[in-house]
Amino acid sequence: MTVRPPEPSPRPAPSEELRASHDDREAVVEQLRDAAAEGRIDLDELDSRLEQALTSKTYAELAVLTADLPRLNSTESQPPLVLKGGMYGASRGPGCWEVPGHVIARGGVGGVKVDFTRVECRLTEVAVEAYGETSGVTIVVPDGWAVDTSCMDPGVGGLTDKTTPDRLPGSPLIRLTGSGGMAGVVIRHPNRRERRKLDSNPTQG
Repeated sequence: MTVRPPEPSPRPAPSEELRASHDDREAVVEQLRDAAAEGRIDLDELDSRLEQALTSKTYAELAVLTADLPRLNSTESQPPLVLKGGMYGASRGPGCWEVPGHVIARGGVGGVKVDFTRVECRLTEVAVEAYGETSGVTIVVPDGWAVDTSCMDPGVGGLTDKTTPDRLPGSPLIRLTGSGGMAGVVIRHPNRRERRKLDSNPTQG
């Protein structure tokens, strides 16, 4: 009997080839309208670009329309936020903190927790690199935020994704990359204890 070699698994598409969502198109439409209001593009250009934005199918097609415009949010051009667990661990949040376009979390020996539950984020996407290393990384996102883990290496410790696929209009998409390392990476919505704390302190910064 002839044994057929296993077929190679499909390689993930580069981000620019991924299909754009309704929210992605709406974000570009908003940016174009703001640019026209600021005098960066004239009305003819606005009409042309809006038509293309509404019919674009991929991120690459949308990117062309805003390549010559300033980014909507300056946090996208900020340096990455780097959290290192070290010996004693590290955390960011809960609380109001400025979310850059790129977050790097290295679990180290003490572990790292990144909590987005009280942030105000106007970015359409946030790139999060998580490396579980010895003690792991935990990422907490609000309900309605979506997560893409397709480019994450689970490593030995694995990746535990407890988020729901439902994405609220205007909410960010977390693109998770990195490696689970020895201890793994967990991404989830708030647990019961965290929800009780949020409900009891609704305005806590």
